[in-house]
Amino acid sequence: MVELGVNIDHVATVRQARRTTEPDPVAAAVLAELGGADGITIHLREDRRHIQDRDLELLRKTVSVKLNLELACSDEMVAIAARVKPDQATLVPERREEVTTEGGLDVARFRNQVGTAIRRLRDAGIYVSLFLDPDLEAIALAKELEAQAVELHTGQYALAGTHDRNTELQKLQTAAAKIRELGLGLHAGHGLNYHNVRAIACIPDMHELNIGHAIVSRAVLVGMERAVREMKHTISEALIHHAL
Repeated sequence: MVELGVNIDHVATVRQARRTTEPDPVAAAVLAELGGADGITIHLREDRRHIQDRDLELLRKTVSVKLNLELACSDEMVAIAARVKPDQATLVPERREEVTTEGGLDVARFRNQVGTAIRRLRDAGIYVSLFLDPDLEAIALAKELEAQAVELHTGQYALAGTHDRNTELQKLQTAAAKIRELGLGLHAGHGLNYHNVRAIACIPDMHELNIGHAIVSRAVLVGMERAVREMKHTISEALIHHAL
């Protein structure tokens, strides 16, 4: 089974546009769970542009499925995660000027910082994943640093045209094979939507897909519960067809 982690950051983005109290990410998480979400994903960014500390605290108390916290490797963020104890922490790169996360974590360049963050999070009893480009050396280093899973960055695949998408898919499939070989959990996310998710869901041993913008965008039109249910159905349908 491929688990669906619903990223609710952009529910908070709408709220923060007016610095008000609605829409409430906690309410969105409840509806996502009712729609069949296997996990709730949030990114507490250092600039607090969408999810706020209070959201994290409340979600930790209310989410009944897996809570996956995306965070930078900074001392502040790691300390918050170690205190709040989400079920899973996904270490991601973060730049203040970016619109959204661009590219995977550079584990070679920030090896010591990443390694320290992994140890602190694991010592707190948190399952640790690294958000990486489909780069075999980076994946090998993730294993060496004792991460427990790798979330493959699917952004280039999502942005590619029809011809180039096959090339990007092959890169992801090769990287996924390496992740499986190393005994790490296999996750994927970024830019996935109702149209391009099928091939990613069908990568052997895919365990978790984290999808946010597409689901929140759909939810604006049809509601969160239905939007999540439709994504779950799309993934399940792809797996059934792939098995035939």
